Amino acid sequence: MQRKSFVTPSGTVVYWTDDSAGDAQWLVFLPGLTADHTLFDAQMAYFSGKLNCLVWDAPAHAESRPYPLDFTMDDNARILRNILQVEGIVRPVLVGQSLGGYVAQAYLDLFPGEVAGFVSIDSAPLKRRYYPTWEVKALRHTKGMYLSIPWALLKPWGAWGAATTPQGRANMRSFMDKYGKREYCELAAHGYRMLADAIEAERPYVIDCPALLLCGQHDHAGDVKPFNRKWTAGDGIPLVWVPGAGHNSNVDKPEFVNEQIERFVEGLAR
Repeated sequence: MQRKSFVTPSGTVVYWTDDSAGDAQWLVFLPGLTADHTLFDAQMAYFSGKLNCLVWDAPAHAESRPYPLDFTMDDNARILRNILQVEGIVRPVLVGQSLGGYVAQAYLDLFPGEVAGFVSIDSAPLKRRYYPTWEVKALRHTKGMYLSIPWALLKPWGAWGAATTPQGRANMRSFMDKYGKREYCELAAHGYRMLADAIEAERPYVIDCPALLLCGQHDHAGDVKPFNRKWTAGDGIPLVWVPGAGHNSNVDKPEFVNEQIERFVEGLAR
C-alpha cells in the first residue's frame, strides 16, 4: 500500500492505495465513526492484486488529524471525490461501514452516475422516512452520555459493543487508544450530529447503482439491524446477514464479507 495525503483548507486527509491489479475495478473503503483505515486491513490484503483498493482515515480520524469538527456529511463526500479525481479513479465501488455507508450515500446523492456499486456494511439508510422524529433528535444529544462514562469503562464497552470476536474487539480498542477521552467523545458526538443533519435535509438519497447490504447477525449498535430490515423491504436492496458478527462485521468475519464483496463485484462485470 502507498500512503498518500490530500490537503484541504481545513487540514490534511491521509489515505492509502493499492493499484497492483492494473485495469481492474476500484474498491473504495470508508471506515465508520472513530474507526481508522485498519478496519479494512483484511479486505485490503485479500483484494490486493485482484482489485484496486483505496482506504482512508476520514477527516478528524487517526492520521487525518488535527482537523476541526466543522465538516458535514456532504463535505466528506466532496473531499472523497476530490481524492478520487486526483487518483484518476472513475466509477468505483464504494464500500462503507457504519458512518462510511452514510458518506457513500451522500456521495451518490451529490454525484449521480459516478459510482459503479455500493456495499453497505452495518450502516443504515439516510432517507428521512425511515426515522422516527425522536430518534433523529436523540442523535444530537450524545456528547453528555459519552462524557459521563469513565474512560476506563468506555473503552472496553466500546470494543465489546462493536465486535463479537477477539480480533474485532482488539481492532476497535486500537482505534480508541489513539484518542484521549474528550477528543473521542467530541468526535463521536459530531458524527451523530452530522448524521442527524443529513437525515433532516430530507433529500432523496437515490442509490442509482447496484447495491448490497451486509449486516452482522449480532449487530447491537443502535437500531442498525431493524434499519437494514426496513431498508431491504423499502428499497429492494439485497440484504445478507453476516453470521456470528457484530457491528464491525468485516473484521469479525472477514472471509465471509470478502466473499460477498467479491461476488458482488463479479456480478457488476456480467
